[in-house]
Amino acid sequence: MVSLCFAPELWLFLRKRHRREPVRAVHDGTASLGHLVQSLGVPLTEVGSLEVAGRRVGQDHRPRGGDLVRVTPVPRPQRAPSSCFLLDVHLGALARRLRLLGVDTAYRNDLDDDELVVRANAERRILLTKDRGLLCRRALWLGAYVRGSGPDEQLADVLERFAPPLAPWSRCTACNGLLVPVAKQEVEVLLRPGTRRTYDSFARCRACGHVYWDGAHHRHLETIVAAALGDSGRSEGGN
Repeated sequence: MVSLCFAPELWLFLRKRHRREPVRAVHDGTASLGHLVQSLGVPLTEVGSLEVAGRRVGQDHRPRGGDLVRVTPVPRPQRAPSSCFLLDVHLGALARRLRLLGVDTAYRNDLDDDELVVRANAERRILLTKDRGLLCRRALWLGAYVRGSGPDEQLADVLERFAPPLAPWSRCTACNGLLVPVAKQEVEVLLRPGTRRTYDSFARCRACGHVYWDGAHHRHLETIVAAALGDSGRSEGGN
């Protein structure tokens, strides 16, 4: 038997009976420590370090009977080789908020798990998901579990964990393309009469052509941006 003691930050992945006491797991002597941890429900993407008898070991370490393993969470902010993200089908609202803040965020609601892994690897994007099984795939280069039940909580979690550079109002919330200022006369034909009378400043997406202005929902969006900048302790900046 091998005993594993998980930090409280990882308890949400464990069965309730395993959350406060060390987990005693049967080990055949051949499986790696990483495999053992994931078999208990904790994706390795969420693990910061593994320690046996006070010594740090890798995920490929093969524990021995009687070992006590301490499992700690990924430190925050996490140093990641990318600040670009790919979100699964269930995180559309989070995708729009990240784009609002200027974070490079890919999202489509028609990609299956295999396609998500292929795209994340090919574009070197961090895959964000609440699907633990997806995070446990060995082929995935880098992913993260998103905590929180609503988009505001989820946004705060991602910003705290990865601290990506923010550039609010610079990306299209519909397609992730970059926004550029555009003269009113260039987009006037696309506007409704009330919008033409009321607004004079516009931006347009270079990729999809969507036009933006400070409409009725702008105050709500400003609140989201202000909260994100305040929580992150950062001022606006480029990607």
